[in-house]
This record gives sequence, structure tokens and C-alpha cells, in this order.
Amino acid sequence: MTPSSSSEPRGFALYVGISETDALAAGQSLQQIVTNLKASVENFVPGSETHAAIALAPRGAGGKDLDIVRMALHDPVALAKLQPPTPAKAAGVKIDISRKRVILDGEIAPLTFKEFEMLQFLVLREGQTVKREVIIEALWVEGEEETPSARTIDVHVRRLRGKLARFEDIVRTVRGVGYRFDRHADVAIEYGVAPSPDMI
Repeated sequence: MTPSSSSEPRGFALYVGISETDALAAGQSLQQIVTNLKASVENFVPGSETHAAIALAPRGAGGKDLDIVRMALHDPVALAKLQPPTPAKAAGVKIDISRKRVILDGEIAPLTFKEFEMLQFLVLREGQTVKREVIIEALWVEGEEETPSARTIDVHVRRLRGKLARFEDIVRTVRGVGYRFDRHADVAIEYGVAPSPDMI
């Protein structure tokens, strides 16, 4: 073992997998074996400090003795094998119409209700250029505090794109007309079992 410049070896841990039954069959006991090993280390390097612990497991637990010992003594490598693998975050964007959410690279995007409504409106008209006036008429009802205008739509689209991050280009600007949803390979859409109420 070659230590790095910022660390140095200070000792070692030796895991031994031997059941008490196997030790007795060899004319020994676990306690005797531990005592002899500690004495051997003292002979190699006088003054050495040693600590030993005997791992216990329920009768009939099964498994290899060495694995049982490593897990009982909290060996990090052995414990890591018990942990289920962390699922990799799905790359890309998923537009979930049924749950009204957008997932970017495995994380839910913080879209407002109005931003999602606008994205959904475009998604359900994939490939079509939608005029700003059509979006206003569909998504803003008379009497709302905000007075919609072409400028209002542009602001909402800019904020939406910002939250879509590297996927901002799925909402395209058609200069002088409006906006269009363009899907690409990294985009998945879940429509759910019921049609969107805005598709009349």
C-alpha cells in the first residue's frame, strides 16, 4: 500500500469468518483464537494496541461467516452492498399532462399554474403555430386582475423558457405570429387517461 501525501497508514482491520462450531471442531474456541492473534501482533510489534470484537448473529441466519462478520461490525463496503442501488435520474424532459407537472432530468420544474397551462396549450397543438391572441382568449378569463396583452404572453413565455433551462427550445417563437411547441428526442409526454379540457 502506498499512502498519499495527505494520509498515512495507522493500523488495519482483519475480518475473520469462523463459526464457534468450526473453531470447536478444530480444538479451539473463538476466544482462544482472538487471544492468540492479539499475542502474535504483540510479538511482531511490541507495544501494539489491539482491539477485537466477536460478531454475533441469530441462529440459523445463514450466509457466509465472513459476510456476517463484516456486516455485524459495520464494514462500510459490506453495508453498501445491502443498499438498493440509487435509481439514475432520467435525463430529458417529461411533460405530465395528467398530473400537471414538468420533470427536468428527474427533478420537478417549479412552473406556476399559468406557465404550465400555457405549455400544455402549446403541447396539445404540437407543431402548430399558435397566435398570442388565441392563447390569451383560451387561458385568460374576463375579470382577471391581470390585463392580458401580447406583451403579457411574451413575459410568461420568457419565464417558462427560463424554467425549462436547457430544454427552452421546445417552445419556439414564430416571429410576428406566436409560439409553437416542437418536440425532440429528449421529450416525453404523458397525456393521462382523460383528454385535456381545453381540447374542445
